[in-house]
Amino acid sequence: MTAEDFIRPRLVLDASVLPDGPAGEDQLRAALEAGDVATVVLSAGERSEAAFQDLCEALVPLIQEAGAAAIVAEDTRCAGRVKADGFHTGAGSLEALGEAVARFSPRLIVGASGFTTRHDALEAGERMPDYILFGKLGADTEAGPHPRNLDLSEWWAEIVEIPCIVQGGASLETLPAAIATRAEFVMLGRAVFGEGADPAQAVAEANRLFDEAQRRAQAA
Repeated sequence: MTAEDFIRPRLVLDASVLPDGPAGEDQLRAALEAGDVATVVLSAGERSEAAFQDLCEALVPLIQEAGAAAIVAEDTRCAGRVKADGFHTGAGSLEALGEAVARFSPRLIVGASGFTTRHDALEAGERMPDYILFGKLGADTEAGPHPRNLDLSEWWAEIVEIPCIVQGGASLETLPAAIATRAEFVMLGRAVFGEGADPAQAVAEANRLFDEAQRRAQAA
């Protein structure tokens, strides 16, 4: 990998496992203050619509004040109410993605996931989203990234101009595998907010590894 080939990735946080209330706010604030974070994606998980609305109302301002983009998954009404910066659809539906792009772009960032083959990913890219995520929100339950997501991200980053996000694993020790795909963004969830994780330490370490990879590429 040469310096010309390498783009230093930026960090995307998957807030799926953040707890509600002050505990979640404190964890997110610590993460955002610890280093560069490009984006935070908020998804409902098992929460009710009302509980997710409350969560987003509390967290979106924190995210935006830190200079990151706040993206709300699936709930278009919530995204509008909380003045989110973007909307994410994870259904793997070309129709849903096309509708979201037509409705929100360029006013909002529009991204998508759920496309698990090269053919489907290219079809999704033809809808011109702002990014494609290879992974699934909240699905980073294993220490390392899913091999399929690594393969798709490496292939996509090589040939497609639309940025991609590769979902990392639950352990920071496996982050180099995600960095090696040359994806423009790496998403971390449990590695930052999971049980036993220190959000500030994890964000700082992720950025250190990004910087280290960039230095190695420049020295090559």
